Amino acid sequence: MGSAIYRAQTIGSMLRPASLREARYALRRGTISNADFKRIEDRAVDDALAIQERAGIDLVTDGEQRRASFLGSLLETTEGLTRDLSITKPWHEDDDHVSELSLGLAVTGKLQRRRSMVCEEYAYARARAARPIKVTLPSPMMLLMFWAPELAHGSYKDVFELFVDGAEVIRAEIAELARMGCQHIQIDAPELAILIDPAAQRSVFERNGIDPARVIGEGVELLDSLADAPAVSFGLHLCRGNNDGRWLSKGGYERISKEVFCRANHFATFLLEYDDARSGSFEPLANIPRDKLVVLGLVSTKRPSMESAEMLIERIEQAADYFPREQLALSPQCGFASGIKGNPLDAETQERKLRLVAEVAHRVWD
Repeated sequence: MGSAIYRAQTIGSMLRPASLREARYALRRGTISNADFKRIEDRAVDDALAIQERAGIDLVTDGEQRRASFLGSLLETTEGLTRDLSITKPWHEDDDHVSELSLGLAVTGKLQRRRSMVCEEYAYARARAARPIKVTLPSPMMLLMFWAPELAHGSYKDVFELFVDGAEVIRAEIAELARMGCQHIQIDAPELAILIDPAAQRSVFERNGIDPARVIGEGVELLDSLADAPAVSFGLHLCRGNNDGRWLSKGGYERISKEVFCRANHFATFLLEYDDARSGSFEPLANIPRDKLVVLGLVSTKRPSMESAEMLIERIEQAADYFPREQLALSPQCGFASGIKGNPLDAETQERKLRLVAEVAHRVWD
């Protein structure tokens, strides 16, 4: 593989402290200055880095503290979306309880980049972190969460035209990161894992006129084209949705493993969710090329209950039946706060779970 293997990783977001959430609302109301807000935001990043480093995580992020959601690079830095509650998706709290929830935006105009988000994120974190830094970016196809043909018709007749514009936004962010010396970039692509669940595929893609075959074909090719920058190692995270502890899809990766893992060949790392029975078996790991790294997301960020070290070690050994043990690593299954509210666990539990990831990873591989 030719580069360092970071055995203990985090995925991206961390719980935002109450002080930061309150400051963000105050900024919207105009009751706090930009300068004061940035000082609070900086402290939140400092704390996020300190928590990860204290826990023993090998490859850290800034916790996405400067974003309102993991989609910040597509939503907070562009124009072309407007406030709208009409577009909903089926979010699951468990296998029986489903809520149609809106993320509050819709594509109504041409997507255009106004500024960079990653310049501030990476420059600040690079100066503060004692460990290597990973920067997370959303897949441009996550814009499908804000797509309704009747609302976007004046600007886009085909959703893939929107995805291409979104890819240009993300490509520009990648170019900035590479210029600044960033060596690790992760693309978060929940839309690919929607394809593993026929019910989610119908409600998220087909209900909105999106052809799943194009997502697995043209879409994966578009993602793979992004993973191209000098001296940068790219990871692809395939999660099943993460919204305040809720999820979008369930099932094993076998429905997409042959197409995705072989077509996305510019990615050095695949970060996969395996934290519960909904995730399926490890058998699809056999379809991953042997020059890749696989990060097993075995620790749940959706539940406060703690996993045991013994269980995690057993699961790692089970995965090693299908993919080389020396090319495996460990992480939580997703971020702790893909949205501003965050998942239903507290900061103490978050740190305990990160410490568990590091302790088990270093016990298994060191």
